[in-house]
Amino acid sequence: MINYFLNKAFYALLTLFGVVTVIFFLFNVLPGDPAQMMLGQNEDSEQLTIVKAKYGFDKPVGTQYLYYLNDLSPISFHSSSEDDYTYLRDNKYSSSKLFTIGNTTTVLKFPYLRESFTKQGKKVSQVLGETLPNTFVLAVSAIIIAMILGLVLGVVSARFKDTWLDKLIQIVSTLGMSVPSFFSAILFAWFFGFLLHEYTNLEMTGSLYELDDFGEKNTIQWKNLILPAIVLGIRPLAVVIQLMRNSLLEVLNQDYIRTARSKGLSELQVIKNHAIKNALNPVVTAISGWFASMLAGAVFVEYIFGWNGLGKEIVNSLNTLDLPVIMGSVLIIALMFIIINIFVDIIYTWLDPKVKLQ
Repeated sequence: MINYFLNKAFYALLTLFGVVTVIFFLFNVLPGDPAQMMLGQNEDSEQLTIVKAKYGFDKPVGTQYLYYLNDLSPISFHSSSEDDYTYLRDNKYSSSKLFTIGNTTTVLKFPYLRESFTKQGKKVSQVLGETLPNTFVLAVSAIIIAMILGLVLGVVSARFKDTWLDKLIQIVSTLGMSVPSFFSAILFAWFFGFLLHEYTNLEMTGSLYELDDFGEKNTIQWKNLILPAIVLGIRPLAVVIQLMRNSLLEVLNQDYIRTARSKGLSELQVIKNHAIKNALNPVVTAISGWFASMLAGAVFVEYIFGWNGLGKEIVNSLNTLDLPVIMGSVLIIALMFIIINIFVDIIYTWLDPKVKLQ
Protein backbone atom coordinates (compact mmCIF):
# COMPACT_ATOMS: atom_id res chain seq x y z
CA MET A 1 0.00 0.00 0.00
CA ILE A 2 2.79 2.42 0.92
CA ASN A 3 4.68 1.64 -2.30
CA TYR A 4 1.48 2.23 -4.27
CA PHE A 5 0.96 5.69 -2.79
CA LEU A 6 4.63 6.58 -3.25
CA ASN A 7 4.46 5.59 -6.90
CA LYS A 8 1.21 7.51 -7.36
CA ALA A 9 2.70 10.58 -5.67
CA PHE A 10 5.75 10.44 -7.95
CA TYR A 11 3.66 10.19 -11.13
CA ALA A 12 1.29 12.86 -9.81
CA LEU A 13 4.21 15.27 -9.39
CA LEU A 14 5.44 14.47 -12.90
CA THR A 15 1.95 15.05 -14.29
CA LEU A 16 1.52 18.35 -12.48
CA PHE A 17 5.00 19.45 -13.59
CA GLY A 18 4.04 18.69 -17.20
CA VAL A 19 0.75 20.56 -16.85
CA VAL A 20 2.49 23.58 -15.28
CA THR A 21 5.09 23.66 -18.06
CA VAL A 22 2.56 23.38 -20.89
CA ILE A 23 0.11 25.98 -19.60
CA PHE A 24 2.85 28.44 -18.64
CA PHE A 25 4.47 28.50 -22.07
CA LEU A 26 1.13 28.22 -23.86
CA PHE A 27 -0.31 31.30 -22.18
CA ASN A 28 2.94 33.25 -22.38
CA VAL A 29 2.93 33.13 -26.19
CA LEU A 30 -0.49 34.81 -26.29
CA PRO A 31 -0.55 38.43 -27.45
CA GLY A 32 -0.90 41.15 -24.84
CA ASP A 33 1.12 42.59 -22.00
CA PRO A 34 0.09 41.34 -18.52
CA ALA A 35 1.32 44.55 -16.90
CA GLN A 36 -0.87 46.65 -19.20
CA MET A 37 -3.86 44.43 -18.43
CA MET A 38 -3.31 44.88 -14.70
CA LEU A 39 -3.07 48.68 -14.94
CA GLY A 40 -5.93 49.11 -17.41
CA GLN A 41 -6.72 52.77 -18.14
CA ASN A 42 -4.33 53.95 -15.40
CA GLU A 43 -1.33 52.89 -17.42
CA ASP A 44 1.72 55.14 -17.74
CA SER A 45 5.35 54.34 -18.47
CA GLU A 46 6.53 54.71 -14.86
CA GLN A 47 3.80 52.53 -13.38
CA LEU A 48 4.31 50.01 -16.18
CA THR A 49 7.99 49.68 -15.25
CA ILE A 50 7.16 49.25 -11.55
CA VAL A 51 4.56 46.54 -12.19
CA LYS A 52 6.82 44.64 -14.59
CA ALA A 53 9.64 44.64 -12.02
CA LYS A 54 7.27 43.63 -9.19
CA TYR A 55 5.86 40.61 -11.02
CA GLY A 56 8.99 39.66 -12.98
CA PHE A 57 7.50 40.50 -16.39
CA ASP A 58 10.69 42.33 -17.35
CA LYS A 59 12.68 39.07 -17.24
CA PRO A 60 13.15 36.49 -20.04
CA VAL A 61 10.44 33.82 -20.36
CA GLY A 62 12.77 31.15 -18.99
CA THR A 63 13.44 33.18 -15.85
CA GLN A 64 9.71 33.88 -15.44
CA TYR A 65 9.10 30.14 -15.67
CA LEU A 66 11.56 29.47 -12.83
CA TYR A 67 9.86 32.20 -10.78
CA TYR A 68 6.50 30.52 -11.38
CA LEU A 69 7.84 27.12 -10.29
CA ASN A 70 9.30 28.76 -7.19
CA ASP A 71 5.89 30.26 -6.36
CA LEU A 72 4.11 26.92 -6.81
CA SER A 73 6.62 24.78 -4.95
CA PRO A 74 5.90 24.12 -1.24
CA ILE A 75 9.65 24.54 -0.67
CA SER A 76 10.84 27.79 -2.25
CA PHE A 77 13.96 29.95 -2.35
CA HIS A 78 14.03 33.68 -1.74
CA SER A 79 16.55 36.46 -2.14
CA SER A 80 17.39 38.96 0.62
CA SER A 81 17.40 41.80 -1.93
CA GLU A 82 14.19 43.84 -1.94
CA ASP A 83 14.62 44.61 -5.64
CA ASP A 84 14.49 40.89 -6.54
CA TYR A 85 11.16 39.28 -7.49
CA THR A 86 11.87 36.39 -5.11
CA TYR A 87 12.21 38.71 -2.09
CA LEU A 88 10.01 37.31 0.68
CA ARG A 89 7.28 39.87 1.35
CA ASP A 90 4.82 39.37 4.20
CA ASN A 91 1.79 40.32 2.07
CA LYS A 92 2.70 37.81 -0.61
CA TYR A 93 2.21 34.61 1.36
CA SER A 94 2.76 33.23 4.83
CA SER A 95 5.65 30.83 5.26
CA SER A 96 7.92 29.08 7.74
CA LYS A 97 11.66 29.69 7.41
CA LEU A 98 13.75 26.52 7.12
CA PHE A 99 17.32 27.78 6.75
CA THR A 100 19.42 30.54 5.19
CA ILE A 101 22.57 30.14 3.08
CA GLY A 102 24.23 33.39 2.08
CA ASN A 103 21.64 35.70 0.54
CA THR A 104 19.11 32.89 -0.11
CA THR A 105 16.46 31.82 2.37
CA THR A 106 14.61 28.53 2.01
CA VAL A 107 11.02 28.48 3.29
CA LEU A 108 8.07 26.08 3.58
CA LYS A 109 4.74 27.43 2.33
CA PHE A 110 1.49 26.66 0.54
CA PRO A 111 1.66 26.85 -3.28
CA TYR A 112 1.21 30.45 -4.41
CA LEU A 113 -0.97 30.84 -7.53
CA ARG A 114 -0.28 34.59 -7.79
CA GLU A 115 -2.82 37.40 -8.15
CA SER A 116 -5.62 38.04 -10.60
CA PHE A 117 -4.90 40.61 -13.31
CA THR A 118 -8.44 41.99 -13.31
CA LYS A 119 -9.67 41.70 -9.71
CA GLN A 120 -7.58 44.46 -8.11
CA GLY A 121 -4.82 42.25 -6.74
CA LYS A 122 -7.12 39.52 -5.46
CA LYS A 123 -5.24 36.25 -4.97
CA VAL A 124 -6.05 33.40 -7.34
CA SER A 125 -6.37 31.02 -4.40
CA GLN A 126 -9.12 33.26 -3.02
CA VAL A 127 -10.90 33.36 -6.39
CA LEU A 128 -10.78 29.56 -6.62
CA GLY A 129 -11.86 29.23 -3.00
CA GLU A 130 -15.01 31.22 -3.79
CA THR A 131 -15.94 29.36 -6.98
CA LEU A 132 -14.67 25.77 -6.64
CA PRO A 133 -17.05 24.80 -3.78
CA ASN A 134 -20.04 25.85 -5.92
CA THR A 135 -18.82 23.71 -8.82
CA PHE A 136 -18.14 20.83 -6.42
CA VAL A 137 -21.71 21.01 -5.05
CA LEU A 138 -23.09 21.09 -8.59
CA ALA A 139 -20.92 18.16 -9.76
CA VAL A 140 -21.72 16.01 -6.70
CA SER A 141 -25.45 16.68 -7.10
CA ALA A 142 -25.32 15.80 -10.80
CA ILE A 143 -23.33 12.61 -10.19
CA ILE A 144 -25.72 11.51 -7.41
CA ILE A 145 -28.67 11.96 -9.79
CA ALA A 146 -26.82 10.04 -12.50
CA MET A 147 -25.80 7.21 -10.13
CA ILE A 148 -29.17 6.65 -8.47
CA LEU A 149 -31.31 6.86 -11.61
CA GLY A 150 -28.67 5.20 -13.79
CA LEU A 151 -28.21 2.16 -11.56
CA VAL A 152 -31.96 1.69 -11.07
CA LEU A 153 -32.82 2.08 -14.75
CA GLY A 154 -29.83 -0.06 -15.78
CA VAL A 155 -30.95 -2.89 -13.49
CA VAL A 156 -34.57 -2.58 -14.71
CA SER A 157 -33.40 -2.59 -18.33
CA ALA A 158 -31.30 -5.74 -17.78
CA ARG A 159 -34.04 -7.46 -15.78
CA PHE A 160 -36.61 -6.87 -18.53
CA LYS A 161 -34.26 -7.39 -21.46
CA ASP A 162 -35.77 -7.00 -24.97
CA THR A 163 -39.16 -5.89 -23.63
CA TRP A 164 -40.82 -2.55 -24.49
CA LEU A 165 -39.57 -1.15 -21.18
CA ASP A 166 -35.98 -2.07 -22.02
CA LYS A 167 -36.27 -0.50 -25.48
CA LEU A 168 -37.81 2.69 -24.07
CA ILE A 169 -34.97 3.07 -21.55
CA GLN A 170 -32.41 2.50 -24.30
CA ILE A 171 -34.00 5.16 -26.52
CA VAL A 172 -34.02 7.69 -23.68
CA SER A 173 -30.40 6.95 -22.72
CA THR A 174 -29.23 7.20 -26.35
CA LEU A 175 -31.01 10.54 -26.67
CA GLY A 176 -29.37 11.73 -23.45
CA MET A 177 -25.88 10.94 -24.80
CA SER A 178 -26.62 12.61 -28.13
CA VAL A 179 -27.87 16.00 -26.92
CA PRO A 180 -25.09 18.54 -26.14
CA SER A 181 -25.08 19.97 -22.63
CA PHE A 182 -25.39 23.58 -23.78
CA PHE A 183 -28.53 22.74 -25.78
CA SER A 184 -30.04 20.84 -22.85
CA ALA A 185 -29.24 23.78 -20.56
CA ILE A 186 -30.96 26.29 -22.85
CA LEU A 187 -33.96 23.98 -23.30
CA PHE A 188 -34.41 23.25 -19.58
CA ALA A 189 -33.92 26.90 -18.59
CA TRP A 190 -36.48 28.07 -21.15
CA PHE A 191 -39.06 25.33 -20.50
CA PHE A 192 -38.91 24.89 -16.70
CA GLY A 193 -37.58 28.32 -15.73
CA PHE A 194 -39.65 30.44 -18.11
CA LEU A 195 -42.68 28.66 -19.57
CA LEU A 196 -43.48 26.65 -16.43
CA HIS A 197 -42.10 29.13 -13.90
CA GLU A 198 -45.57 29.64 -12.40
CA TYR A 199 -45.75 25.93 -11.55
CA THR A 200 -42.11 25.02 -10.86
CA ASN A 201 -41.06 28.27 -9.13
CA LEU A 202 -37.64 27.77 -10.73
CA GLU A 203 -35.56 30.58 -12.24
CA MET A 204 -33.79 30.58 -15.59
CA THR A 205 -30.56 31.75 -13.91
CA GLY A 206 -29.27 31.76 -10.37
CA SER A 207 -26.41 30.57 -8.18
CA LEU A 208 -26.14 28.72 -4.88
CA TYR A 209 -25.71 31.93 -2.88
CA GLU A 210 -27.68 35.05 -3.68
CA LEU A 211 -28.33 38.35 -1.93
CA ASP A 212 -31.61 38.55 -0.06
CA ASP A 213 -34.33 41.05 -0.96
CA PHE A 214 -32.74 43.68 1.31
CA GLY A 215 -29.27 43.20 -0.20
CA GLU A 216 -27.75 42.61 3.22
CA LYS A 217 -26.51 39.03 3.20
CA ASN A 218 -26.09 35.97 0.98
CA THR A 219 -28.63 33.20 1.43
CA ILE A 220 -28.56 29.65 0.06
CA GLN A 221 -31.02 29.08 -2.79
CA TRP A 222 -31.21 25.30 -3.15
CA LYS A 223 -33.86 25.53 -5.87
CA ASN A 224 -31.27 27.10 -8.19
CA LEU A 225 -29.34 23.82 -8.01
CA ILE A 226 -32.13 21.68 -9.48
CA LEU A 227 -31.99 22.56 -13.19
CA PRO A 228 -28.19 22.78 -13.65
CA ALA A 229 -27.67 19.53 -11.68
CA ILE A 230 -30.21 17.67 -13.83
CA VAL A 231 -28.74 19.04 -17.06
CA LEU A 232 -25.18 18.25 -16.01
CA GLY A 233 -26.22 14.75 -14.96
CA ILE A 234 -28.05 13.80 -18.17
CA ARG A 235 -25.06 12.56 -20.15
CA PRO A 236 -23.41 10.56 -17.32
CA LEU A 237 -26.87 9.18 -16.51
CA ALA A 238 -27.17 7.81 -20.04
CA VAL A 239 -23.68 6.28 -19.84
CA VAL A 240 -24.38 4.65 -16.45
CA ILE A 241 -27.63 3.11 -17.75
CA GLN A 242 -25.87 1.53 -20.73
CA LEU A 243 -22.88 0.30 -18.74
CA MET A 244 -24.96 -1.08 -15.88
CA ARG A 245 -27.30 -2.92 -18.24
CA ASN A 246 -24.51 -4.52 -20.30
CA SER A 247 -22.34 -5.34 -17.29
CA LEU A 248 -25.25 -6.87 -15.36
CA LEU A 249 -26.33 -8.99 -18.33
CA GLU A 250 -22.78 -10.34 -18.57
CA VAL A 251 -22.64 -11.12 -14.84
CA LEU A 252 -26.04 -12.82 -14.86
CA ASN A 253 -24.65 -15.41 -17.30
CA GLN A 254 -21.86 -16.46 -14.91
CA ASP A 255 -21.79 -19.92 -13.31
CA TYR A 256 -22.08 -18.68 -9.73
CA ILE A 257 -25.32 -16.88 -10.65
CA ARG A 258 -26.76 -20.14 -11.95
CA THR A 259 -25.72 -21.77 -8.68
CA ALA A 260 -27.50 -19.06 -6.68
CA ARG A 261 -30.63 -19.57 -8.74
CA SER A 262 -30.48 -23.32 -8.24
CA LYS A 263 -30.58 -22.74 -4.47
CA GLY A 264 -34.05 -21.31 -4.86
CA LEU A 265 -33.19 -17.62 -4.56
CA SER A 266 -35.55 -15.20 -6.27
CA GLU A 267 -34.29 -13.14 -9.21
CA LEU A 268 -34.39 -9.99 -7.07
CA GLN A 269 -32.23 -11.66 -4.38
CA VAL A 270 -29.79 -12.93 -6.99
CA ILE A 271 -29.39 -9.46 -8.51
CA LYS A 272 -29.23 -7.62 -5.18
CA ASN A 273 -26.96 -10.01 -3.25
CA HIS A 274 -24.72 -11.46 -5.94
CA ALA A 275 -24.79 -9.65 -9.27
CA ILE A 276 -24.85 -5.88 -8.68
CA LYS A 277 -21.58 -5.58 -6.76
CA ASN A 278 -19.65 -7.50 -9.42
CA ALA A 279 -21.26 -5.47 -12.19
CA LEU A 280 -20.18 -2.12 -10.75
CA ASN A 281 -16.53 -2.03 -11.89
CA PRO A 282 -17.13 -0.42 -15.32
CA VAL A 283 -19.72 1.89 -13.76
CA VAL A 284 -17.22 3.11 -11.16
CA THR A 285 -14.72 3.83 -13.94
CA ALA A 286 -17.29 5.85 -15.87
CA ILE A 287 -18.52 7.72 -12.81
CA SER A 288 -15.00 8.70 -11.74
CA GLY A 289 -14.16 9.96 -15.20
CA TRP A 290 -17.38 11.91 -15.49
CA PHE A 291 -17.03 13.43 -12.03
CA ALA A 292 -13.57 14.75 -12.84
CA SER A 293 -14.81 15.98 -16.21
CA MET A 294 -17.73 17.76 -14.57
CA LEU A 295 -15.35 19.89 -12.53
CA ALA A 296 -13.70 20.94 -15.78
CA GLY A 297 -16.58 20.68 -18.22
CA ALA A 298 -19.41 22.45 -16.41
CA VAL A 299 -18.47 25.60 -18.31
CA PHE A 300 -21.52 25.85 -20.58
CA VAL A 301 -24.00 24.74 -17.93
CA GLU A 302 -22.68 27.20 -15.33
CA TYR A 303 -22.51 30.05 -17.82
CA ILE A 304 -26.04 29.53 -19.16
CA PHE A 305 -27.60 29.15 -15.72
CA GLY A 306 -25.48 31.94 -14.20
CA TRP A 307 -24.00 29.53 -11.65
CA ASN A 308 -21.01 31.18 -9.96
CA GLY A 309 -18.65 28.24 -10.23
CA LEU A 310 -15.23 27.43 -11.63
CA GLY A 311 -16.56 26.96 -15.17
CA LYS A 312 -18.13 30.40 -15.32
CA GLU A 313 -14.98 31.92 -13.79
CA ILE A 314 -12.85 30.28 -16.51
CA VAL A 315 -15.07 31.77 -19.24
CA ASN A 316 -14.86 35.24 -17.69
CA SER A 317 -11.08 34.91 -17.27
CA LEU A 318 -10.66 33.85 -20.90
CA ASN A 319 -12.66 36.88 -22.03
CA THR A 320 -10.40 39.21 -20.03
CA LEU A 321 -7.17 37.20 -20.50
CA ASP A 322 -6.78 36.86 -16.74
CA LEU A 323 -3.94 34.37 -17.11
CA PRO A 324 -3.18 33.61 -13.43
CA VAL A 325 -6.81 32.61 -12.81
CA ILE A 326 -6.89 30.44 -15.94
CA MET A 327 -3.60 28.75 -15.08
CA GLY A 328 -4.64 28.21 -11.46
CA SER A 329 -7.96 26.70 -12.57
CA VAL A 330 -6.23 24.28 -14.95
CA LEU A 331 -3.84 23.19 -12.19
CA ILE A 332 -6.69 22.57 -9.75
CA ILE A 333 -8.59 20.53 -12.35
CA ALA A 334 -5.47 18.44 -13.08
CA LEU A 335 -5.01 17.83 -9.34
CA MET A 336 -8.65 16.73 -9.06
CA PHE A 337 -8.17 14.19 -11.85
CA ILE A 338 -5.16 12.72 -10.05
CA ILE A 339 -6.92 12.51 -6.67
CA ILE A 340 -10.03 10.90 -8.17
CA ASN A 341 -7.88 8.39 -10.06
CA ILE A 342 -6.25 7.25 -6.81
CA PHE A 343 -9.61 7.12 -5.04
CA VAL A 344 -11.07 4.93 -7.81
CA ASP A 345 -8.17 2.46 -7.53
CA ILE A 346 -8.98 2.06 -3.83
CA ILE A 347 -12.68 1.49 -4.59
CA TYR A 348 -11.71 -1.24 -7.06
CA THR A 349 -10.05 -3.24 -4.29
CA TRP A 350 -13.30 -3.11 -2.31
CA LEU A 351 -15.50 -4.12 -5.23
CA ASP A 352 -13.19 -6.89 -6.41
CA PRO A 353 -10.79 -8.44 -3.84
CA LYS A 354 -8.82 -9.99 -6.72
CA VAL A 355 -7.66 -6.50 -7.68
CA LYS A 356 -4.57 -5.55 -5.66
CA LEU A 357 -2.89 -2.19 -5.38
CA GLN A 358 0.41 -2.61 -7.20
